[in-house]
Amino acid sequence: MNAYPIWSIVGLTYGTVLGLAGAFGGLGAFLLVLVLGVAGLFVGRVAEAGNLDMSDLFARRR
Repeated sequence: MNAYPIWSIVGLTYGTVLGLAGAFGGLGAFLLVLVLGVAGLFVGRVAEAGNLDMSDLFARRR
């Protein structure tokens, strides 16, 4: 079973929001949504785990 089943849905949602921001708001809105999304990811990881350990997101699965 997949250890992170929600990540595909989060990625799809985030990509859709970035696409809409780029289509209707231009490059500035696209970059703003991208930066705020990455900042939200970091804040969420710190709130969830108490530290900023991103190694489990980038670890290769076997």
